[in-house]
Amino acid sequence: MTNPLALIIEDDPNLSILFTEAMRRAGFAVQTIVDGQTALTELSQLTPQVIILDLHLPKVSGKTILQYLRADDRLAQTYVILTTADPLTAETLRPMANLVLIKPISFFQLHDLAVRISSRFASEAK
Repeated sequence: MTNPLALIIEDDPNLSILFTEAMRRAGFAVQTIVDGQTALTELSQLTPQVIILDLHLPKVSGKTILQYLRADDRLAQTYVILTTADPLTAETLRPMANLVLIKPISFFQLHDLAVRISSRFASEAK
């Protein structure tokens, strides 16, 4: 059995490393993307189980990516964690996301969430 795929879409290199390591330690295969346009290109070919999505990205916004995810039947069930330092925008998008995390986000906070999400995929695979 292969590990579920987590896609990290984050332009801050330090946060990208933190998110990647938290997800890997929770048992996910991880791919990272640093801008919105590349994310849309990759999402046309990938079906990740989890996406950690920053709202403020270069080239294409996280909001646009979230709308794309929810409009595509293939990706509509992907578990989406929005990350942002903008709580007002996050609140307007909350109904489209599975979870919203307001920055700063600690490694342990994300790791604990990732473990819970990973166990969900493990129980579905049985």
